[in-house]
Amino acid sequence: MRTIAISTALASALALTTVSALAIELNPFSYVKGAVEAVVEDRSAGDIAKDAEIKAKIFAAITDELGASMVAFNNDVYEQDVMLTGVVEDPKEKERAGEVARRVEGVKKVYNEVLVIPAVKQQKGTVENFVDDTVIETKINAVLLDAKGVNTTNFRWRSVGGHVFLFGRALSQEELNKAIRVVKGVEKVTQITNRVKVKPKS
Repeated sequence: MRTIAISTALASALALTTVSALAIELNPFSYVKGAVEAVVEDRSAGDIAKDAEIKAKIFAAITDELGASMVAFNNDVYEQDVMLTGVVEDPKEKERAGEVARRVEGVKKVYNEVLVIPAVKQQKGTVENFVDDTVIETKINAVLLDAKGVNTTNFRWRSVGGHVFLFGRALSQEELNKAIRVVKGVEKVTQITNRVKVKPKS
């Protein structure tokens, strides 16, 4: 049953990467990872369902409102807290993205980590940066899985131009500190923003 559930989750995740491909650049590795974790992590079934619904609604709403204005857009949801990542050219577009996410029913808190980068700085090549970030996220996945004492299924991470955003839940401050140390050691990681909450098992 578990194999069937994971296969279904993977299929759904891969399908999501084709949605609005021209408007928003997606990281397929992150979607696959997220789908698998939904099957095996510590969140309750109710939280998983709520988070998935919120994620889908935010994705659709921001796609409709910002479209191609948002580059490498992602939203992660953990126990109804939301982390937005991506790149825009105008600070007002970042504010709009945050407002859209906050309007979605059920959202408790929004961490708006969208980066504002003028067009001239984006001309380095979005495709190259996207590939680098995909590699960084894949390496983070590998090192966290290998790190003893880190429950990787409760963590989320996004890399935007080498700036890594950590999100989710640590069961202790020690676990969080170790996760941050491990991520800092990944090649091409230039900065880490921590949005992980420390919450022991109840």
